[in-house]
Amino acid sequence: MKKLKSEIIKSHKNKRINVFFLFLLFAFIILIFSKLSKTYTNTLAFEINKKNVPDEYIILNDSAKLNITLTTHGFKWLKYLTSQPKITIDFSKDIYEENGFFEWNKSASFLNNTQFSSEVELLNISPNKLTFKFDVNQVKKVPVLVKANINFVPGYNTANSIKAEPDSVIIIGPNVIVSKIKALETQPSSFKEIRSNLNEEVKLKLPENTADLKFSAKTVKLKADVEKFTEGNLDIPVSIINKPKNITLKYFPKSVNVQYSVSLSNYSKVTIKDFKVVCDYSKLNTKQLFLIPELVKQPSIVKNAKINQQRVEFIQIK
Repeated sequence: MKKLKSEIIKSHKNKRINVFFLFLLFAFIILIFSKLSKTYTNTLAFEINKKNVPDEYIILNDSAKLNITLTTHGFKWLKYLTSQPKITIDFSKDIYEENGFFEWNKSASFLNNTQFSSEVELLNISPNKLTFKFDVNQVKKVPVLVKANINFVPGYNTANSIKAEPDSVIIIGPNVIVSKIKALETQPSSFKEIRSNLNEEVKLKLPENTADLKFSAKTVKLKADVEKFTEGNLDIPVSIINKPKNITLKYFPKSVNVQYSVSLSNYSKVTIKDFKVVCDYSKLNTKQLFLIPELVKQPSIVKNAKINQQRVEFIQIK
């Protein structure tokens, strides 16, 4: 009986406490609404939103701000204080060029409160004038250099080199910056155990401090046609070059074996005429009794071509 009575008293006290906090919460909400409903005057730094800047120009001082004094109710101030306020300057209407700079002055469009709602009273804008430095944009097309390491499954390869798509990028920006850029590399990439066609998107390695630059692309696709490869062998005739006219040589062998890799689809296209092996007599050492064969021509569709014989014996006949 005593326990029951204690529980009833405790429950009654808890209800009184809950009611107290509920009234406290209501009072706090009413206070907040009362404060936000009042009108306040304050000055804020507004970032510049540049509109309709001509494509042939780049604005160099992007950090310019306007200090604007406003009078409005607390709800509006809450919006301005929770996010960076911005104001638009239209370069096709509000800007004029003078002494090699773009300049802005207080205008009727701002003083007439056109960029603020009717609930906001615009009292002042400072400074009275803004000066924007600018440079003439240069448009330049630069090649994309592929930086990729591909590891193929044994027996697979690509007949042609890896290509970037697009293979070039258009850069727009200040001449002083763009003129120094000769090419853009891809971010270093590595692909392993490749046995099918490659089609991977990679980012470009952009220059530092690119805020003033525009790129037609910031990523490219790396593409390569991957095929099954096989080994090929051909006996290629050896030619002697740079031999004095008054010297006659007899040499052996007359041809050397060239080994190479080629895709199955191109295997039948490779012929002896696609290769050329020479021995350069001018490179002969006086004590040397043999010539060294060099592979000076090979078709683009083969890979890893090499001569299996590294010596050509000769006899000089006077």
